[in-house]
Amino acid sequence: MTRQGRRGYMKLGAFFHPTGNHVAAWLHPDAQIDAGTNVEHYIALAQTAERGKFDLMFLADAVATRDGNLTALSRWPQYMAYFEPLTLLASIASVTKRIGLVSTATTSYNEPYNVARKFASLDHISHGRAGWNVVTSANKSEAYNFGRAEHFEHGERYERAVEFTEVVRGLWDSWDDDAFVRDRATGRYFMPEKLHFLNHHGDNFSVRGPLNVARPPQGHPVLFQAGSSESGKELAARIAEGVFTALYSLPMAQAFCKDVKGRMAKYGRAPDHLKVMPGLNAIVGRTDAEAREKHAHLQSLIHPEVGIELLINAVDGFDLRPFPLDGPLPEAVDATLKDGSSAAFRNVLRWAREERLTIRQLYQRFAGARGQRTLIGSPTRVVDDMENWFLNYACDGFLVQPSHLPGGLDDFVSLVIPELRARGLFRSEYEGPTLRDQLGLPRPKSRYAP
Repeated sequence: MTRQGRRGYMKLGAFFHPTGNHVAAWLHPDAQIDAGTNVEHYIALAQTAERGKFDLMFLADAVATRDGNLTALSRWPQYMAYFEPLTLLASIASVTKRIGLVSTATTSYNEPYNVARKFASLDHISHGRAGWNVVTSANKSEAYNFGRAEHFEHGERYERAVEFTEVVRGLWDSWDDDAFVRDRATGRYFMPEKLHFLNHHGDNFSVRGPLNVARPPQGHPVLFQAGSSESGKELAARIAEGVFTALYSLPMAQAFCKDVKGRMAKYGRAPDHLKVMPGLNAIVGRTDAEAREKHAHLQSLIHPEVGIELLINAVDGFDLRPFPLDGPLPEAVDATLKDGSSAAFRNVLRWAREERLTIRQLYQRFAGARGQRTLIGSPTRVVDDMENWFLNYACDGFLVQPSHLPGGLDDFVSLVIPELRARGLFRSEYEGPTLRDQLGLPRPKSRYAP
């Protein structure tokens, strides 16, 4: 396959669920069973990803445990006990040098000042490697921990997110880059004229500023976004520099890229300043047969109670337990789809109706990759697919989600990365000290710059 005029390398992120992306990963004999509370585990993962020259590592977050059937949840540790990600990333920053450090922080249950301060601090601690994944909260249980009976309405959540992000970016510009002269001879620590008060008064927030952290090394930490609804795509075009999303076919991915990047001009942005990185659940073996064996073993570990619970979450809480596992998804589920429903919900419906999958088949497919696309095979087979997507402008790279950890990451770094390099699709060395350098993104000018 030729490059067809496509320049540069594909971008790679590593998404670390504590024990791995597969819902039964913690049952794999090689998985780190106490991963959620084992800092050494995460440090080792970050160092392995950095050895493979991944652009970034990414940690998701939720500010609540999962609610639901506790019997099922007791067999599924995801989001029940794990580190606050910014604290964890600060520790990882001290033992890594180049890999980007990206975390989710919700705009629904935070204040802009706190988020601006934390990510600016992480950017300084890591010498310019921080990134913020802007989300509006998907876990309905989060509302109960912040004095609310329910989430903000879907449209309101996105309006709040836009204003929230604008406030954060404004606070990051509180100080000019050269504000701190720290001159003992004159006794001057900073130049007063280089400090700026934001004085923001909006529909959701009133924030005076300034931020009590110097301007971040990157100017602004890199902004990511994960929504694929109409509101989500509009938010991405407006503020995001990277998009994490679930895409399942080449035409679907090409249409998504064209759509989102085509919206950027009205915000004065260039299409190349947004990197689309769909999720990729790659299960790799030295041969196709070995990879299939690895996948089959993980699938055999899925407990039916967990599979059903996961599927119930994906379809916005519709109770599937009264229905036969080997029967079809009930037609009543379709009527509950709303504009604000997740991409996962839409994909489950598509699989159910177009492929006529049963409830059992649906949860097996969904649980195996948390709704992301799965590639199973040898390095050649996996890279053939990745290359096809990249060269045909279906993405700018991938957010790799190892099925179990640390083994799934080790397989990708030792088997897939060399094949990508052999084809000239991925670099051998980092391109600079900051995350913006790795992703080819410009450093934002301060809004107060002349």
